[in-house]
This record gives sequence, structure tokens and C-alpha cells, in this order.
Amino acid sequence: MSVSPSAHPILRGDALDFYLAQGYYRMQQELFTCHFVPFAGRLYTAHWLRLALDRIAWGPEQRALLRRNARFSATIRTFRITDEYEELYARYRASITFEAAPTIEAVLLGGEAHNVFNTQIIELRDGNRLIAAGVFDRGERTLAGILNFYDPVYRKHSLGKYLLLLKTDHARRQHLDYYYPGYLVHNYSKFDYKLFACPAATEVFDSVHGIWVPFSQEAVAAQSAELFADWLPEELGGLTV
Repeated sequence: MSVSPSAHPILRGDALDFYLAQGYYRMQQELFTCHFVPFAGRLYTAHWLRLALDRIAWGPEQRALLRRNARFSATIRTFRITDEYEELYARYRASITFEAAPTIEAVLLGGEAHNVFNTQIIELRDGNRLIAAGVFDRGERTLAGILNFYDPVYRKHSLGKYLLLLKTDHARRQHLDYYYPGYLVHNYSKFDYKLFACPAATEVFDSVHGIWVPFSQEAVAAQSAELFADWLPEELGGLTV
């Protein structure tokens, strides 16, 4: 499949900055937002996150992971789909226990021929071997993490968390304002890895009031309760909450 690169995106960087700040995020070639997500017949609340890059400080866990994986080489490139990426993603997808799209193309493009986002990728290699990759979109003052995948043989290296640190550090070196890692889900721990970089620099979007507030579990619990009380669509009322 031939896909045009993202060197000439349609969506301007300042527009991406604006929508990310309103709690929107990329899905294939569109922007979306959500407040509720279902898992196994139960409804949960979604809470969008961002890191204020000028407040980032690595802790002991982050520094240890950076040291442990320092022997791997990291290269940032303009994103293009390649057979090498798809083969690595297929190995990654076969090893995970949650549902994922069948291909990178399905995740990012959904059949479209042109990528409207300014998308880049971090390649992580052990010698010449591609062991992990992290896809992100660049705005004018922001960076949004979109997709990470890695070779399951290297699972002990926590490459998903490592890519989170590399993306955060890249955004910081570019003197950007915010890194957006996506959302976490209240009382559903699979998404909590997005807090790994620096909880003290993390903010959570209060979608009821349209403001960003310092992250805390108490703030997320309060937002979740308010969403269920005031915003739950009637057609979802039959799901367990």
C-alpha cells in the first residue's frame, strides 16, 4: 500500500494544540473525544491526561529504566508504514491480552491514502534489530503519543514505559509545552502506565467544567462521580457501572 508521508499535513499544528487542549484526540484520520468506555459489559469513565513539560523531573524508577535501556539506539523519523513496522506490530499484537487493531494501517489510517497529521516515529534498535517503535503526532507547541509496540522477547525491558519516557524527553528537548499520552480509566488499571513519566507534572482534563487540573486519584474519582451523575447517556444506562 502506498501512503503519502506526513511531511505536508493538512491539520495545522496550532489546530492540533487547540483540540488536544479541549480533550480531543486522534482516531485514525479524525479527532474524537469520549467520556465513557465499556469493558466486559461494565461502563467506566475516561480521563484525558497531559504532562506539563516544564515541571518534569525523573524519579528513581525513571532514571533506572533509562539507564537499563541506554544501550539501545533511538532514532526519530518522519512516519511511513513499512513492512518492518508491520511485522513487529504483528508479533506485538500476538503477545498481548487485550483487543487491538490488526495492523498499524488500521490504527492510524483506516484505509485513507493521506495522513493529515504531522506524524513521527521513534525507532528503538538493539544493533540492527528493530525491537520497539513509538508513533506520535507533533503540534506547534504539543506532542501527542499515539501508538507504542515492541518485540515481546524484550518484555522485561518495559519498552512501552521506556518509549513514554523517550517521547516525553523529546518533547521537552523541543521546548514544547505539553505531552499528551491519552486517557486513563477510573478503576481500570490497564491505562495507569501513562502516569509513569511524572505524576507530579501530570494534569487531568475536567470534561464537565472544561478545565485542566493537577492529577490526583481523588480528582479523577470526583470527576467520575460527576460524569455518571450528570452526563451518562440514556442509551448506555443499561450497562453495569
